[in-house]
Amino acid sequence: MTTAPRDEGTPGGEGPPHLANPGLVAEPPAVAKAAKEANAAKEADAAKGADTAEEAAAADAAPVAARQAAEDGVSQEERERNHRLIMAVMPGLMAGMFLSALDQMVMSASIRTIADDLGGLQLQAWVTTAYLITSTVTTPLYGKLSDIYGRKPLFVAAVVLFTAGSLACAAADTMHQLALFRGLQGLGGGGLTAVAMAITADLVPPRDRARYQGMSMGVWLSASLLGPLIGGLFAGAGDVLGLSGWRWIFLINAPVAAVALVVIVRVLNVPHHVRSRRIDHWGATTITGGTVPLLLLAEQGQERGWTSAWSLTCAGLGAVGYLGFVLVERRMGADALIPLHLFRIPTFSVAVAVSMLVGGGMFGAISVVPLYLQIVGGHAPVTAGLMMLPMMAGVVISTIWSSKVLKSGGSYKMFPVIGAVVTGAGMLVFRTAGPDTPAWVPMLVLVAFGIGIGNCTRTLMVAAQNSVPVADIGTATASLTFFRQVAGVFGVALFLSVLFAALPGRLAEAAARPEVAAVAADPAVARDPRNAPFFEIEDGSRRRLEDSSFLDHADARLTGPFRAAFDDATDLVFLIGGGVMGVTAVLALFLREVPLRELSAAQLAERETAAKEYA
Repeated sequence: MTTAPRDEGTPGGEGPPHLANPGLVAEPPAVAKAAKEANAAKEADAAKGADTAEEAAAADAAPVAARQAAEDGVSQEERERNHRLIMAVMPGLMAGMFLSALDQMVMSASIRTIADDLGGLQLQAWVTTAYLITSTVTTPLYGKLSDIYGRKPLFVAAVVLFTAGSLACAAADTMHQLALFRGLQGLGGGGLTAVAMAITADLVPPRDRARYQGMSMGVWLSASLLGPLIGGLFAGAGDVLGLSGWRWIFLINAPVAAVALVVIVRVLNVPHHVRSRRIDHWGATTITGGTVPLLLLAEQGQERGWTSAWSLTCAGLGAVGYLGFVLVERRMGADALIPLHLFRIPTFSVAVAVSMLVGGGMFGAISVVPLYLQIVGGHAPVTAGLMMLPMMAGVVISTIWSSKVLKSGGSYKMFPVIGAVVTGAGMLVFRTAGPDTPAWVPMLVLVAFGIGIGNCTRTLMVAAQNSVPVADIGTATASLTFFRQVAGVFGVALFLSVLFAALPGRLAEAAARPEVAAVAADPAVARDPRNAPFFEIEDGSRRRLEDSSFLDHADARLTGPFRAAFDDATDLVFLIGGGVMGVTAVLALFLREVPLRELSAAQLAERETAAKEYA
C-alpha cells in the first residue's frame, strides 16, 4: 500500500489555508474575530504580569470561551455572504452534472444512427456498457480521493477526462474505437455527480441543502427531456459544418465543460488539509472485479438468458469480487475505499438500503413509462418525451416543500416515507390506465412519480451526509450514489425482463380471440414483413421494443391487440413496483433522525482546525 503525502496546503497549489484567496468558505469572521480578541486579551494580561495562578488560568481559558461563544451561532451577514458565493459556484457544478446526464440521454436517441454510420450495429451495446462500467466503478474512488486530496482537483480531473473522452468519441472511425473512448468518458463521468454533491455538502449546511440539491435534480430531469430531442436532431441532421451530425453530440460537451472549469477554477476555493492516508488499491481492484461482471449481467442477461452459463458465470464472478472487497475493507479500516464503519451508523446504513430500493424499484418501474406512452398511448417518441415533463413539476413541488420543512428544523424522516407511498400509489393507478385512457391521467401520475423522486433521493442524501463524520462526507456521498446506480441498473434490467417475459403470453391470449386469429392466419398478413414483430414477440423472441415505429405500418387489426397486450403486461410491472415501494416505505420508517447541522462541512472543518490551533 502506498501512502498519500502529507501536505498542509490546499489542493491545486493554492497555498496554506490562511494564505488562500478567500473563497466560498473562508474562515468564519466570527471565529477569527473572537480568536483575535481572545489572544489580545491573553497577551494584555501577560504584559501586565499576572502573578496569581487564578489570573493565568483565566487567561488560558479566555480563547476557549471566546471560540465557544462564536461557534454557538452564525451571523446573518455570514449566511447571506455564503449564499451569494454558493450561487456563484452552482452554475459550474450544474454544468458538470448536466454533462453526465445529457450525454447518456443523447446517446440513447442516436446510437442506431452512429452504428449505421460506423458499420457495427452488433457492437452498439458495448458503446453503452463501456461508459456504464467505467463511470460506476470510479464513483466510490472519486469520493474517497476527494476526502483525501480535496474536491476541487478531483472535480477538475473529472471534467477534463470527460471532455477528452468526448473529443475522442467525436473523432472515432470505428465502433471499437467509439466503445474505447466511451470508456474514457466514463472515467470522468464517475466523478461529475458524486464530487459535485460532495462540494454542495461542503458549502451548504444540511438544513439548507435540499434547496440547492433540488437544482441538481432539475438538471437531471432537464437532461432526460432534452437529451433525446438533441440526439435525434443531430443524428438526423446529416452533415453539419463538414462533420457528420452525430459527431456534434460529443462536440457540444466542450463548451459546457469550459463553463464548468472556468467557474470551478476561479470561484471554488474550499480550504482543505491533505490527509495522510493509505490508498486502497486492492479495494478498488476487488470492487471493480465484482461490479463489472454484475453490470454485464444486468445489461445482457435478458438477451443471453438469466440462467445461461454466461449469466451464471458473471453472477459467480461478481459474488467472489464483492466477497474479496469486504475482506479487504475490513483490513484497511478507516483507509478503506468504502469504510465499513460507516455501515455501523444506523442512519447511513438505512439510507443506503432505502436508496437501493428506490434505485431498483422506482427507477426500474418508471423506465417502462416511455415505452408505455409510445406503444399503448400511440404517441411519437418526441411527444412521449414531452409528456414526461410533469415529473419535473413533481420534483419542483417536493423540493420546495422539503426545503421549507428542513429549513425550519422539521422532521425529514417523513419525506422518503411519503415519497415511497405516493410513488407506489401512482404505480397502482397506472395499472388502471389503458389504450383509451385520456393522456392527462398518466401525466398526473407522473407528477406523483416526481414527488416521490424528489422526496426520496435528495432527502436520503442529506440524511446520509449529515450522519457521517465531516472527513467521510465525500466517501459517504459517492457510496450512496454507487449503490443506487448499481441497484438502478439491475432494477431497469429486471423490470424490462418481467415486461418482455409477460408480453408473449398476453399477446398469445389476444391472438387467440377469434377475430384476431382469423387475421393472423391470413397468409398475406403473415408474410408481410411489416407485421413480423407481432409474430416474433408472440413466439417468445427476446427482441426489444427499442423502435416501436412498426406499429405505424403494421396491419391495424394486429396493432390494436398488440397495444392491449402490452398494456396488460405492464400491469404486472407496476404491481411489482408498487409492492417494492411499499417495502421501501416500511424500511424508511426505521431511518433514525439525526438533528441537522447548522453549519456546512467546510465550516465545521475550519472550526475544528481553529480549535486545534488554539488548544
